[in-house]
Amino acid sequence: MTERQKDRPWLMRTYAGHSTADASNELYRRNLAKGQTGLSVAFDLPTQTGYDPDHLLARGEVGRVGVPVAHLGDMRRLFRDIPLERMNTSMTINATAMWLLALYQVVAEEQGADPAALQGTTQNDIVKEYLSRGTHVFPPGPSLRLTTDMIAYTVERIPRWNPINICSYHLQEAGATPVQEISYAMSTAIAVLDAVFASGQVPRERRGEVVGRISFFVNAGVRFIEEMCKMRAFSRIWDRVTRERYGVEDARQRRFRYGVQVNSLGLTEAQPENNVQRIVLEMLAVTLSKDARARAVQLPAWNEALGLPRPWDQQWSLRIQQVLAHESDLLEYEDIFAGSHVVEAKVASLVTECLAEIERIDAMGGAMAAVESGYLKSRLVSSHAERRARIESGEEKIVGVNVFEATERSPLTADLGSAVMTVDPANEATVVAALHEWRERRDGLRAAEALTALRKAAEGSGNLMAATVECARAGVTTGEWSWALREVFGEFRAPTGVSGAPLTVAAEPGTPLARVRSMAARTAAELGCGRLRLLVGKPGLDGHSNGAEQIAVRARDAGFEVVYQGIRLTPEQIVSAALAEDVHCVGLSILSGSHTALVPEVLERLRAAGASHSAPGGGTGDGTGTGTGTGSTSDTGGTSDTGDTPIPVIVGGIIPPADGAALRAAGVAAVFTPKDFGITEIIGRIVDEIRKANNLDPLEVSV
Repeated sequence: MTERQKDRPWLMRTYAGHSTADASNELYRRNLAKGQTGLSVAFDLPTQTGYDPDHLLARGEVGRVGVPVAHLGDMRRLFRDIPLERMNTSMTINATAMWLLALYQVVAEEQGADPAALQGTTQNDIVKEYLSRGTHVFPPGPSLRLTTDMIAYTVERIPRWNPINICSYHLQEAGATPVQEISYAMSTAIAVLDAVFASGQVPRERRGEVVGRISFFVNAGVRFIEEMCKMRAFSRIWDRVTRERYGVEDARQRRFRYGVQVNSLGLTEAQPENNVQRIVLEMLAVTLSKDARARAVQLPAWNEALGLPRPWDQQWSLRIQQVLAHESDLLEYEDIFAGSHVVEAKVASLVTECLAEIERIDAMGGAMAAVESGYLKSRLVSSHAERRARIESGEEKIVGVNVFEATERSPLTADLGSAVMTVDPANEATVVAALHEWRERRDGLRAAEALTALRKAAEGSGNLMAATVECARAGVTTGEWSWALREVFGEFRAPTGVSGAPLTVAAEPGTPLARVRSMAARTAAELGCGRLRLLVGKPGLDGHSNGAEQIAVRARDAGFEVVYQGIRLTPEQIVSAALAEDVHCVGLSILSGSHTALVPEVLERLRAAGASHSAPGGGTGDGTGTGTGTGSTSDTGGTSDTGDTPIPVIVGGIIPPADGAALRAAGVAAVFTPKDFGITEIIGRIVDEIRKANNLDPLEVSV
């Protein structure tokens, strides 16, 4: 085969953004110069959840997991010297997707670009936010309206844009099986298309154009044969749904179009060099099969279980893609799996199971109804708990974690302080100061009038995109746009799924769980209470709740009464709940890096209330765990000599060693990071910390 006959490589992206718009712009231009062929923008949590950088909940979160974009000026700086008319940009944004697209459009117009020429994607999938990622803002109904309005607007004004990227990526991160990943994503797509067509904003003859712009964003795990079959099943089901349900005859409009980031759930803190081969295998799942090949690929970095990757780490991941696309012969052949009876049997099985689950969800009233009832969330929590149990038992092997743990010292992690990138804590003050300056210099009257028009539009039934674009032009901020809609739509707290999760770990006599149950019961009896009470809290804006949910489920199974109020809480709310519920321990789970700001505040508030005790310090986690999203709770046992009711605090997540030491010095009893995969052992450690805080003797129980 000649060079001219080769398939074109997929779009190569790196998910990136941090600190400030200026710093992220510099990073983007460097990545493009290295051969990256598209941009994938990571926004920080305040931007994703509709808060300005100076909001109380934004404290400690500004610029940490992405770039802060609070207004048009930030968006201008983010894309300075990057011609948007020639760029393909993916923006991972959901609840505030309409707002960010409006800012992008206005910046492109300022560059002289025609919006009709813009190419890219806004994720804009709110269902998976309710289920797994946690950056939702509004209730399901209004959220679906925002999505519907945005799709209708792009069909007319930005026809080459993908207005929604149905995202099953985070479903797999939350524990979804391949059947659940396909079924829940397809049910979301059906809910969105039904809403768009029911709105009357798109003529019947243009329905194919809507379907043709729907794209998907999927996950690929290390079981790459199963994952490849999953993608073929995805394609077949999408073709069937769009043809039979929506009557789309043009095969090009029915094509299953997807991008991928390979799995982060399986990246490990232990022996992190093994993550490189994991990433390669996962990439093969979405590139080997021509008939189900991804149109865009972005790869995580080898050290993401340790912290924020550096530019060099991101370059390594980009080079992995480039070697496969340009050095191998992958793009020279037709589909190499065509005719495989093994592949066909697996794909057929997936299709059958998925269609049955899609029909089950449809009978409930569709994806939105299944979200509100808690069905989808409880199923994911259960699947994740089952996976965790398989890892802990050794049934599911993870190299370097629960098998082949002996290792030589790694030169990659010899200096952990420089092995990941850190965001300067002073960055937040700089961003906040710039926001205040923006507000002072803008035309305040025009901004106020634009917000009034937005509220009026939200109270009616018209398309909200035009009013949003005017807000962007008028200098409105992200928080102001979001709060205007909050006033009309309200906010939403999604079901946690914890109460409906079944017991997944054996508790027969002699098992670790039975031992911990006995420890908890003995301790409760000595304290004169019916059951030990654990509050699991997520301070700040980090919506990754998988680890917190697994801790809550296992603590419940160990006999604790668990108080879990979900995500997005202030330290004040957490401490108030701890006192009101008279808990014996507080557990904090943070994966966004805001632990250095938020954990000390929780400890100080407990001390001020006389609910912790004095000698700071404690141990570290003792487990040997995996960065599979479950070692995301750690222990912080604060102490103060002012109180009669000691409450040890437990904290955990992606916490570098230096930060862990600082937390323990502040009063944290133990720090559990992604390497600590033994959840039952973690619960046992919580019992130990409760006993220590209450001056009870150490307890050894045999059962």
